[in-house]
Amino acid sequence: MFAVHEEEAALDIVQDSMLKLAEKYGDHPADEFPMLFQRILQNTIRDWYRRSKVRSMWTTLLSAFTPDDDDDADPLETLAADEDTSGGGIRTPESKLLQAQTLNIIDDEIKKLPARQREAFLMRYWEDMDVAETAAAMGCSEGSVKTHCSRATHALAAALSARGIKL
Repeated sequence: MFAVHEEEAALDIVQDSMLKLAEKYGDHPADEFPMLFQRILQNTIRDWYRRSKVRSMWTTLLSAFTPDDDDDADPLETLAADEDTSGGGIRTPESKLLQAQTLNIIDDEIKKLPARQREAFLMRYWEDMDVAETAAAMGCSEGSVKTHCSRATHALAAALSARGIKL
């Protein structure tokens, strides 16, 4: 069984699971609640881990292009930083060019995604919206959001890998 070690995330997961139980199974007999809640909780934890893994991958990839002192910076708009994050020294023209080229490739590949995939991907991983918020904004089900995000992530990873960008 998975364990969530971040207290705030764990509380959110339990709350989301309780809401799902009440919304979807409130009309079932009370003696079924423990079993149903356990299954819902397990699935919600798995979803949280999957989402964390994907978000971590994209955050790690894109954080290399964001200045350390600006939490609200948009990596695709931040093409030049004064310091090299890997060496701590002044960035060379070559490293600035490589960074700009990589960001342009990422931006191009995001633009090539089908509209719904791009929309779901940007809301989930760029705007940090949860599945329910994204579904409400897109006017679709939570399952559709998950499908669009999964397909977008796989398509971007494949396209970036094909262009020589390692994730």
